[in-house]
Amino acid sequence: MTAADQTDPVVRTPYGAVRGRYESGVAVFRGIPYAAPPFGPRRFRPPEEPEPWDGVRDAGAFGPTAPKPPYSDAFAQYLSDPVVPGDDCLNLNVWTPEPGPGARLPVLVWLHGGALTRGSSAVPVYDGHSFARDGVVLVSVNYRLGVEGYGLFPDVPANPGLRDQLAALRWVRASIAAFGGDPDRVTLAGQSAGAISAGALLAAPQAGGLFRRAVLQSGPPEVSDRDKVRRMVRRMATRLRVPATAAAFAEVDRELLLRTQAEVGRLSSPVVGGPAFGIVVDGDLVPRDPLAALVEGDVARDVDLMVGWTREEYRLWLVPGGLLERVDRLGAVALGGAMARCHCGPEVPRGYRGLHPQARPAEIVGQMVTDHLLRLPLHRLADARPDHTYVYEFAWPSLLPGLGSCHALELGFVFDTGETPESAKLAGSGAPRDLADAMHGAWVRFATDGDPGWQPWDDSHPVHVFGDGEPHTAHGPRDRELAVWTADARTRAAAASSTGPMADASAVPATGPAADPLLDAVLDTAVAPAVDPEVASGGQGLSARLAPVRAMAARSTAAARSAELRSAVRRLRLPGSVRRSSTPQD
Repeated sequence: MTAADQTDPVVRTPYGAVRGRYESGVAVFRGIPYAAPPFGPRRFRPPEEPEPWDGVRDAGAFGPTAPKPPYSDAFAQYLSDPVVPGDDCLNLNVWTPEPGPGARLPVLVWLHGGALTRGSSAVPVYDGHSFARDGVVLVSVNYRLGVEGYGLFPDVPANPGLRDQLAALRWVRASIAAFGGDPDRVTLAGQSAGAISAGALLAAPQAGGLFRRAVLQSGPPEVSDRDKVRRMVRRMATRLRVPATAAAFAEVDRELLLRTQAEVGRLSSPVVGGPAFGIVVDGDLVPRDPLAALVEGDVARDVDLMVGWTREEYRLWLVPGGLLERVDRLGAVALGGAMARCHCGPEVPRGYRGLHPQARPAEIVGQMVTDHLLRLPLHRLADARPDHTYVYEFAWPSLLPGLGSCHALELGFVFDTGETPESAKLAGSGAPRDLADAMHGAWVRFATDGDPGWQPWDDSHPVHVFGDGEPHTAHGPRDRELAVWTADARTRAAAASSTGPMADASAVPATGPAADPLLDAVLDTAVAPAVDPEVASGGQGLSARLAPVRAMAARSTAAARSAELRSAVRRLRLPGSVRRSSTPQD
């Protein structure tokens, strides 16, 4: 027996034994396959079980990451996204203080963010050492991304990336006891796209019994409009000159597919709202909208929840590359676009202006979109599950200029990895140690016994605030904004009932996805050139570029909203020279 055999931990999984490493008193196993490589005949198809292996497989290094385009330079300065080449990308990592079947420790399964197009479990911010140090087994998961994981095709089942995550949870159920975990005390947690995925799995009948608790950080349960995802695939197919089928895409070189995806998806930011990949209702794993299932039905009523957001989510979407200033220059056009993006009437931007009179237009737009995408649906979820849901807000501002308390900033505090260079890229150097202790401790307590240490949700709307002085619970801190949306919904409902079918067509719910051709026209011909001048590179004049907007507006059944947008678009004045920028993907 070698020295490595004597000192390195070895654990047997259902598919074979794996050898990890002891690192600072914690046993770490990296790159363990939970499914077979999703390429060749398996490309674009649901995951299959991995091939068993003989002997002991080395698990000392991170496994391959899923294919993904790189972040633009504007965002790479803030976000790290390592690439590990190889086909065997459906793998996971385990940090445990006590490998062995007798420990029965709580387990936290982590789903990374990245807009379902980027990210991986190898990001150093997600290091699980601190969780294991504090008695929680941490499992982090890779899953398929972009068109490989969320393209919608007629010849294969939808949502293969989400099916990967389900396969990982099943692996945890079958294997985690051997690593010291308790399969009956699993918490599923994720941030951004990872939270959206966790919400979909929370509502998925096939995931029932695979986890006891869930944490949704800056992402609600939601699905994308199927037509919107199809448009992404069709635009890629047009550029590639192949049919929009999985069989045709499977023949395309992986790198070419990634480049094409990046080109087609460059307006897929949460604020701009262009075509993007997302989870869709598929009648199988996702039988209906997960938020509706969780709010209106009895789905997963026994699962404890912790949900929350950062105070200024939008700043990660708008600050890199100078987009905050460009949206400010758009002024009324940006506010009109935000109304269409959020499916609301003019009462909402007016209400936000009244609540935040000193805010710039970009800040109003950003907060509107943040509330529409994140806070309102999470409020609905908490209202439907009082006594079993805990809500938080992360309010500490980054030490870097302009970022504020932006999207993803809380991650280094949750994982207690603030000392890593990768966390400092977003937080700056010298992030407060006591804030990490408070946040990380809350996540450990929730994974351990379901109580993070503050009051569960009730009619007083308690929100635990981190980073705005001492951690404290505030009651109803977002209720003023919620009231604005409620008043707007009532106004639109009254208009619909009094003016008949035409107005009713514009009475879109305040939350939830919806295809909006007018919004697409505004974004493609007016807003997009301001935030990405490449769109206007054909030398067209303003009048010619706005013609499709007027044509779409003339045909729109949402007469009032169309008029509001046309009025705003006519006032557009593009800056004489704007440098090219990219849009955020997390």
